[in-house]
Amino acid sequence: MTRPITVGADGSAESLAAVHWAAREAVRRSLPLRIVHAREKSDAEDRTADLREALVRTAGDVGQEHPGLAVTTDLLDGGPVEALLTAAAEAETLVLGSRGHGAIVGFLLGSVGQQVIAESTRPVVLVRAGDRAESEAAGREIVVGQQGGPEDSAAALEFAFEAAVARGADLRVVRAWALPTVFTYSPGSLALADEAGGLEQYEKKALAEALRPWLERFPDVRVTEHVEMGSAGEVLLSVAARAQLMVVGRRVRRSAVGSRIGSVAHGVVHHAPSPVAVVPPA
Repeated sequence: MTRPITVGADGSAESLAAVHWAAREAVRRSLPLRIVHAREKSDAEDRTADLREALVRTAGDVGQEHPGLAVTTDLLDGGPVEALLTAAAEAETLVLGSRGHGAIVGFLLGSVGQQVIAESTRPVVLVRAGDRAESEAAGREIVVGQQGGPEDSAAALEFAFEAAVARGADLRVVRAWALPTVFTYSPGSLALADEAGGLEQYEKKALAEALRPWLERFPDVRVTEHVEMGSAGEVLLSVAARAQLMVVGRRVRRSAVGSRIGSVAHGVVHHAPSPVAVVPPA
């Protein structure tokens, strides 16, 4: 089954930018585009015709810009979180508008947006209102964070390599490391670091090992291996200005008030100027 690129539209400037980003992504990947609006449970029934008309109008604008693109629209019921999670499960990627430096906009106010990102089984891409096709020009990189062992960031790396191939872009893989504490390195890891010639060399070796299968699978992608001391979020944001797309893996923290994404993904989503893909574990 061919999965579409699915995008949420609510009429905001952010969601319209997301629609156009999603359309370009669908064209790049030769996939259909699905534009959806997730209604609030409190929405009046007499708004249905207006909402459907707005979706059709948005689809028409996209169709004029990309004449060969297959576009469908759907008005979703059941509440934003549930509806968008269902739509995401049926999609290759879910795309949403993001205000940045604050909450997700429109029907994704407050904790709702984080729940969708935290619980989606498919990658979720957040797009700013100011995003333009020119931002995807040659020379701007795909930037992806890598941490832990080879399996820990495998899904994010796969997404990033595929994005680089689709765009003909270079890829920068970032691994951050911190000065040792009882929380960041086990005694065994410190022993391996000594054997490798120090912590930085140990981290470079760990990154090379994590990348090996992907370099073999995608030999034509030019990769910069970026190892830097600091917190992962800060190191990623330090190179964000050169990125056309940021890719981060997802860690979830569960609490009595719902699911929340980890601090690294949270920081990049809210502060990176480019679109950000949050990729769930495989």
